[in-house]
Amino acid sequence: MRLTIITPDQPVFEGDITSVTVPGTAGAFEVLENHAPIVSTLESGKVVVRTGKGEDIFEIIGGVVEVIHNNVTVLAEGIKEP
Repeated sequence: MRLTIITPDQPVFEGDITSVTVPGTAGAFEVLENHAPIVSTLESGKVVVRTGKGEDIFEIIGGVVEVIHNNVTVLAEGIKEP
């Protein structure tokens, strides 16, 4: 499965993943391989990216997620810096 996280300023992440958890408006949800196509708005919160090597966490400021054919695209309004 392929994930891309983009903000208006820059690309943040692009790579192969095993799963991702996003902060949906109606609650957080996880996307696994072969997930049904979906478009959802996102609240501000944590995007947890899981790869074969571990986890990465990005704190986003709202946005939209699209899942289609094992491609996940997160269009975030911004990223909170640690």
